Amino acid sequence: MPHLAALLFASLLSASAFAAQDSALLSADGYRLGHYRSPTPARAEHAQTLDTEGVRQLLAREPRTVLIDVYRRQWLHGRFIEDEAHANLPGSLWLANTGDGGLDTAWQTYFSDNLARVSHGDPAWPLLFYCRSDCWLGWNAQKRAYALGYRNLYWYRDGIDAWQQAGLPLQAAEPAAFP
Repeated sequence: MPHLAALLFASLLSASAFAAQDSALLSADGYRLGHYRSPTPARAEHAQTLDTEGVRQLLAREPRTVLIDVYRRQWLHGRFIEDEAHANLPGSLWLANTGDGGLDTAWQTYFSDNLARVSHGDPAWPLLFYCRSDCWLGWNAQKRAYALGYRNLYWYRDGIDAWQQAGLPLQAAEPAAFP
């Protein structure tokens, strides 16, 4: 029995350490700050979480939905550096780096100005955020859009990877111009 108690105690310590480590990855306002390519929550608090079929149904039902890819692209010396080719869902707007946990003023403005433009200033305009599977960038971006007042939000949790695995087309992409 003492062995079982020791095992239970060790298990509780391990769970506590994991919870503390996980909470250290979140900012005070709840954005994921690092380890972006790791398992994500099953759902987002302020967006409807969709799978591939759900995205297809949304686009058929609400064709004005704006698809927003937030995959990262290196930014160096005032320009995006193409270190690898990137493809995304057809018709998407690629707002590179806007899913990061912390955005400085310039990146926040890039994000908010582009959302205002594509939504025509309408906070009820349908916006769908995505990245890749097991990627927190889309989750952060939908949370950030909610903080800006947008209320018709969707999160494609498995993103580009699931779209491609379903045999659906991708298109070559370039990030939206950064001011």
